[in-house]
Amino acid sequence: MTYRPTERVFLPPWSTRLPALAYLALAATILVIVLVAEQSPSNSVLYVRLIEQNARRIITPRTFAILLCISSASAALRTGMRGVRIRGDGVEYRDIVSLVWPKLRRYRWPQVDCIVLDIPGEIAIDLWDGSRAFLPRVDDREGLAATLEKVAAARAIPVRGGVGLDEIPEAEELEEDPAI
Repeated sequence: MTYRPTERVFLPPWSTRLPALAYLALAATILVIVLVAEQSPSNSVLYVRLIEQNARRIITPRTFAILLCISSASAALRTGMRGVRIRGDGVEYRDIVSLVWPKLRRYRWPQVDCIVLDIPGEIAIDLWDGSRAFLPRVDDREGLAATLEKVAAARAIPVRGGVGLDEIPEAEELEEDPAI
């Protein structure tokens, strides 16, 4: 029987998520301004600038604001999809490589040769084939390190640079998979 940890997700740091959230707030503000301009009196500055002078523009202000909101929402979703996920069968990390393509890597627990925690600001996994995979930065690095260290202790995976377990996990915390 093999230890299978409960699933946990570690999101990217706020410094990574904040620009996308600020872009979303700006786009929502622009959409509100456009909607207010459409409902304002015909002699107001907003109505004249955004609605009456619309004949010279390529797209309408409403279309522009909606496209901007869709773009900012997708940027916020893409940023939120980054991170590390501890699964019952291994470690999964997600990152964005280019504008469209996400990078998804899964490493099963039997592939993990050693968990490296002694690199400042980084967490790495040495794999059975001699390669090393660096996990992306997460908001709760200490929580990720503690979770990996707990899994490593339960599955007899060596850890370099860990702080050690404060307490031995209880039998109820160690889930066993009867299928394996």
